[in-house]
This record gives sequence, structure tokens and C-alpha cells, in this order.
Amino acid sequence: MHSILRGVIAGTALALCASFASAAVLSFDDIVGANGYAAVPTNYGGLDWSGSSWSAFTAPEAPYTAHSGDGRIAMGWDGTDATSTIRFIAPTVFDGAWFAGYGEASVRFDLYLAGALVGSSDTLGLSATPAFLASGWTGAVDAVVVSSNLHAFYVMDDFSFQDASEVPEPATLALVLAGLGLAGVARRRG
Repeated sequence: MHSILRGVIAGTALALCASFASAAVLSFDDIVGANGYAAVPTNYGGLDWSGSSWSAFTAPEAPYTAHSGDGRIAMGWDGTDATSTIRFIAPTVFDGAWFAGYGEASVRFDLYLAGALVGSSDTLGLSATPAFLASGWTGAVDAVVVSSNLHAFYVMDDFSFQDASEVPEPATLALVLAGLGLAGVARRRG
């Protein structure tokens, strides 16, 4: 009985870990252009950047500090919330990204699914030290807008997301954890 129970627990834990294995982090380190600057390619990282005006650069430039590597992306002087939109090809769970920039600037994520606003993150004040801004939403989205009061005054790095079809719903996760708890109780009594 105990070996079966251990097998069930190990299999469940492995399945939960595997569901998070498809997480992706876009570091922008591989976008190289003339003089260290380049537009983010239309389908970079499997996402749709065609409606945005993001550019990548790798040259050191304070306070636009990269979180990892050298690459990060920024908006131009003509950047707006509309031109900061990043679209996912399929519904996706968006985790967040790292930001750095001038202290006068702040950023927030607005998250959309099928054209409807489904969530917004907290607002992050910036500095030269990169800070993570979590999306604040655990459901699926198909578009992320980086909302800011000063779009040309920040950079974004390590954009993190995962396939929504492989992330367990909170109710499913609760059931699995409850089952593991009951299995532990049964083992203790047996």
C-alpha cells in the first residue's frame, strides 16, 4: 500500500512540475542590429509584435539597465500605450517582466482577453536598478499593454509567460493538494 501511495504522490508532483516546464522568458539578448539597436521582429519569441514599436538594444546606457545579459527593449519618443501592445498567438498566462529607467516614469500591465480588459498589475516606479513587475493575474490573456506615463523613459527585460493550456486551474490544483493531504492522512493511519 505504501509503495502505491508513494508512486501516486511522486507521479502527481511530477505532473505538476511538468505543467510549468513550458514557461518562456524572452531576454532580448539575441536581437542584434546596426549600432546595437534593432526593431523587435514581428514574430519574436512566438508572439505578435506587429502592432508595437518596441526596439531592442544591447549597448550599456544608464539608467536603462538590463536585468540579465545585455539585451532589453524600449519604446521610442512617440511610444504610446497602444504601440506597446504585445499579442500572444494563443491564450497565455503572463507572469511579468523586469523594468529599469528614470525615476519620473512608472509602468503597469493591462491584460486583455478577446478584447476585454481582464486585469491590471500594480504600478511600478522605476530606477536604474531593475525591478520585477508581476502581472497580478493568473488567468489566460491574449494581449499585454505596457501602460506608462513616459514611454521613452524605461526598458523592459526578461518577459515571462507560459502556455495557458499547461497551467493547472486553481480548482484543479486545490483538488490535487487536497488529495495529497488525504493520502498523507491515510498513510499515517495505515
